[in-house]
Amino acid sequence: MGPRSSLGFALFCWILGEVVASNPWSFIRGEPSPWAWVDISQLQAAAPLHPVAVQCQEAQMVVTVHRDLFGTGRLVRAADLSLGSDACLPVVWSAAETMVTFVAGLHECGSTLRVTPDALVYSTTLNYKPTPAGNPVIVRASPAVVPIECYYPRRDNVSSNGVKPTWMPFHSTLSSEDKLPFSLHLMNDDWSTERVSTVFQLGDVLRFQAGVNTENHAPLRLFVDNCVATPTPDRSSSLQYAFIDFSGCLVDGQLDDATSTFISPRPRQDVLQFAVDAFKFAGDSSNLIYISCHLKVSLADQAPDPLNKACSFNKASNLWAPVEGSRDVCSCCEMRSCGLARHSRRLYAPSQWQGGRARRELPSQLADVVVGPLFIHSWQDHPVRRMPSQGRASPGKGDGLHGRTWLWP
Repeated sequence: MGPRSSLGFALFCWILGEVVASNPWSFIRGEPSPWAWVDISQLQAAAPLHPVAVQCQEAQMVVTVHRDLFGTGRLVRAADLSLGSDACLPVVWSAAETMVTFVAGLHECGSTLRVTPDALVYSTTLNYKPTPAGNPVIVRASPAVVPIECYYPRRDNVSSNGVKPTWMPFHSTLSSEDKLPFSLHLMNDDWSTERVSTVFQLGDVLRFQAGVNTENHAPLRLFVDNCVATPTPDRSSSLQYAFIDFSGCLVDGQLDDATSTFISPRPRQDVLQFAVDAFKFAGDSSNLIYISCHLKVSLADQAPDPLNKACSFNKASNLWAPVEGSRDVCSCCEMRSCGLARHSRRLYAPSQWQGGRARRELPSQLADVVVGPLFIHSWQDHPVRRMPSQGRASPGKGDGLHGRTWLWP
C-alpha cells in the first residue's frame, strides 16, 4: 500500500516513532522505524503547529494534543477529548496546561489492526466532542474526528502542505433610513478595511463596524441598541438570537464559550466596533445567518446613560464595563432590564445660521441595518473525498501529489 498524502484542506503529518528508546538494536539490525499517519483535515490547523503529534512505540502509541486544536487561539476543554472507540481519557492533562497526552497500548481503546504486504497497521481516532455550553439555540464548536495510524514498519513516507480553496464570496446588503446615513460593515482582522468574503468557520470572529455620517450635524456618538441574528432576512423570525440587547449590552459575551466584546476605545465617536464569536443555529442545515441591528445616536457631549451605552462583560472581573462613561450605566445589563424610553429622545444641534442661537432638530436618530447572509460552516459540512493517483515518493522527495490526492469538492 502506498503512503497517503493530502491536497486541499487535508493536512497530514508523519512522525518517526521513538523506537530507539524502546528497542535500541533496531537500527543496528537495519530495521525500518515505525511511523505515524495523522489526518487533521477536519481541524484546518494552521502550520507550522501540528496540533496532534503521535509517537509509535514498540507496544504503545503516545498521542500529544495541543488544546488549540483548530489553530484559532481558543483552547478546547481537555475533558472533551478522547481516544478510540472506547473513548479513553488522557493520562496527562490539567486546566492550566495547553497540552493533553494519551498513552494507549496498541490493542487498547478500541484500536484495530490490519495487515498489508508492507506493514502491520494499528488504527485509532482522536475524538473531539464539545460539551454544549451557553445558549442551546446556537453552537460555536462542532465535533471532529482525527484518524491516527501507526505503521510497523514502513519504508517510505510522504508529507505535503495543504492548499487553501478559493471561495466565491457572498455580498452583504445594508438597509438604512434616509437623512442620517447609518451603516454596518464586516471588517477584516485588523479593522483596516471592509471584509469582502462573508464565509466563516466556527471558531472565527465576526468583526462589525457600525457608523453614521455626521457631516453637517453637531458631533454625535453612535450606539448599537440591539442586534439579532436570524436564519432568514425576516427579523421577526421565530428562530432568532439576540447577542446585543437591553439598549447596548453585549450579552453574548457572558456565555462560557464566547469572548464577544465592544472594542474600546472607539476610533471615532460616530463609529462603534464590536467582535462576536462565530455561531450558527443548531439544527439549521442552511448555515446562513442574517444580522439585524438597531442603531441610534446621541450628542457626543451627552454623558452615556442606561439607554445610551455600549457595555461588554469582562469575565476576568465578572463585571460589566462600558466603552465610555461610568460603570453604573452597565448595572442594568446584569438585571436584564434597562428600561424602555416612552418617546425617543429628541436631539438638537446648533444651526449654521443666526449665530447658533436658533436650534433645529436632527432629522433621524434611529436606523435598522441588516448585513448578510453570512455563511457559517464547520468542516463536517463539506466532506473531503479521496481520489487515487499514480506514483510513489521517497522520503524527502514528496511533492504532495503522490500516493493519494485529497480534493476539496
